[in-house]
Amino acid sequence: MSKYSKSENNFGRPTSFNSSGGKKYTGKPTRFKTGYSNGRSKAAEKKFNPSMFIKKVEEQTAATPYIPKNKFSDFLIADQIKENIANKGYINPTPIQDQTIPLLLEGKDVIATANTGTGKTAAFLIPLVNNVLTKKTDKVLIITPTRELAAQIKGELDIFKQKTNLYSVLCIGGVNIFGQIQVLKKNPHFVIGTPGRLRDLENNRAINFSHYNAIILDEVDTMLDMGFINDIKHIISKLPQKRHSLFFSATIPNTIKDVMDRFLQDPVSISVKTRQSAQNVNQDIVKIDSQNKIDVLHDLLIKPEFKKVIIFSRTKRNAEKLSRTLKERGFQVSAIHGDKSQAQRKLALSLFKDNKVKILLATDVVARGIDIDDVSHVINYDMPQTYEDYIHRIGRTGRADKIGQALTFID
Repeated sequence: MSKYSKSENNFGRPTSFNSSGGKKYTGKPTRFKTGYSNGRSKAAEKKFNPSMFIKKVEEQTAATPYIPKNKFSDFLIADQIKENIANKGYINPTPIQDQTIPLLLEGKDVIATANTGTGKTAAFLIPLVNNVLTKKTDKVLIITPTRELAAQIKGELDIFKQKTNLYSVLCIGGVNIFGQIQVLKKNPHFVIGTPGRLRDLENNRAINFSHYNAIILDEVDTMLDMGFINDIKHIISKLPQKRHSLFFSATIPNTIKDVMDRFLQDPVSISVKTRQSAQNVNQDIVKIDSQNKIDVLHDLLIKPEFKKVIIFSRTKRNAEKLSRTLKERGFQVSAIHGDKSQAQRKLALSLFKDNKVKILLATDVVARGIDIDDVSHVINYDMPQTYEDYIHRIGRTGRADKIGQALTFID
């Protein structure tokens, strides 16, 4: 234990923990600051009511049991794929898999409205691997908003295509583009990439989008939020007219309906919206008042119930600074943000997922679309920019019908 470690409050005043795990300090109250101190005018500051971040989960909310129409063994897919599915431990499909897989095996265009964590990745990978094996499809292009989600999809694809002699390539930023160019020359069956890197590869004449006759746009609403809409429109304009198109999004805002109209032909719509995972999250605030913010965080992290924690910081600089400070205090921490190389980001996630470190420092890049099991706590060390960002952040805990804890630091 480091010289900073301590189990008692170090501010000389009583401390209490409420039933949701939040830390409340008794002392002179301070004015709640609703904006950010980042140089913007007060008119431009985001406003939040502190009550938005407080919610007590009275009891665990279990998802309504779903009775699938099919088993994986029932689907008209190759025996090797069925074996790969069984090796992964899947028996019964999730709702999105049960409803989507038969349609994709028939070659139908699909609009699927589904949250992260519903099994949507397997819902499109399983039939597409089969369609390539059976020559219904030649080449598949999967476009995602973030490197981490792309890598996650590539990992699942590697499982479902085992022993099929199908090849794939991950095309994302943060790694050397020339290695990706060399793999693309081998004409892989699957390309999984982010919009910016795919455009770079096109500019290098390494990829021709007209050669791909199955296209998946995954988490389109997030791509819109991240400013990729023009890249997506450009890629769609280069696709062959005859193609198999899949459109996955947690929400369908009006701003992406134009993309849908350009992209899809006579699509079948499927909506498998699970309850927001935030329903299973105790939410509370930690009022810093005049305390040292890092000391408050320290006192929380040394408590035994903080088993696996994601701490969100607003900026890359803040995340890196906080990571260094926590390491100096003896905590094992990994960090993920935009200034990290892809190898560093991959390693940080791997260490956290494998429980080799219990604390992950992150900017909002990790809040979108990443599945991490058994996160006990999410701490908003810095305020989110929007309430939607807040919901995405706290959605990293309270998953799989477990109750999670979310704390938001308030100055």
